[in-house]
Amino acid sequence: MTNKIEYIIFSAFSYLFKFCGLKLSRKFSSVLAFVFFYFIPIRKKTTIDNLVKAFPEYSSKQIYKIAYGCYKSFAISLIEILYSPWMTKAQIENAIKCSNVDFILEKYNERNGLLLLSAHFGNWEYMALSIGAQLKIPLHVVVKPQRNPFVTGWLDNMRTKWGNKIVNLGVSIRNVYKELKEKNIIAIVADQRGPSDGLRVNFFGRKATVYPGPAVLALKTHAPMLYGISVRQPDFSYKTDFYEISSENLPENEEEKIIELNQRMFNYLESFIRKYPEQWLWMHKRWKY
Repeated sequence: MTNKIEYIIFSAFSYLFKFCGLKLSRKFSSVLAFVFFYFIPIRKKTTIDNLVKAFPEYSSKQIYKIAYGCYKSFAISLIEILYSPWMTKAQIENAIKCSNVDFILEKYNERNGLLLLSAHFGNWEYMALSIGAQLKIPLHVVVKPQRNPFVTGWLDNMRTKWGNKIVNLGVSIRNVYKELKEKNIIAIVADQRGPSDGLRVNFFGRKATVYPGPAVLALKTHAPMLYGISVRQPDFSYKTDFYEISSENLPENEEEKIIELNQRMFNYLESFIRKYPEQWLWMHKRWKY
């Protein structure tokens, strides 16, 4: 029953934002951020703790400003996601201004499969929707099911509306490997915290656990890894370009290769977070282990 009530509320907000229009709905993000930062501080302590670890040189005032900005950024993304089923294909295509779509196509046409990586940054859901629509090639999007199955179904319908396909995170990596071997495009949000006994890389001067999957797949299939991060602009548009994570000059040892590729990925991500710290999702315990 709880799941159904949550889903009804979730859907109701989607219809409300449809009625209000996206421009007006985005203004509601200030209310959401204020409520969940000051009155219902979900994961606020985690957010502050992460920021203190990442930016020890910042004052408390600077940390709190970034933290509040993170809540505001997430609220904007949530509203945009809830509104997205009402968008046209043209609006989805224009949601992300990608400077090098031709580069993605060039790498895809090498016929080794392709890994498109992103992060919980800006609006990561828009990234998959828009890039898939612009390429006119379905992305096989690796996602983690939500706790609420009704919300998961809603999100999956939204994610596949313009041709993309879903690969659940719980599915064996062999199925993702199969898609790459069939020369498909795999899209992964690749910044999640790995298990306690997982590989570790340097991230903001601290060791952070990571999932080795993307690097392992790239090494096994020779699929290029392209990393794209959606940066929200002041007018609420998004810009990105895709950068290839180099697989040149890797160590001889296989495990060291995987670590090095992951380190290159996280170095690239860190460079963006340092420029736009409020646009990354700081609400998960990135340095839990």
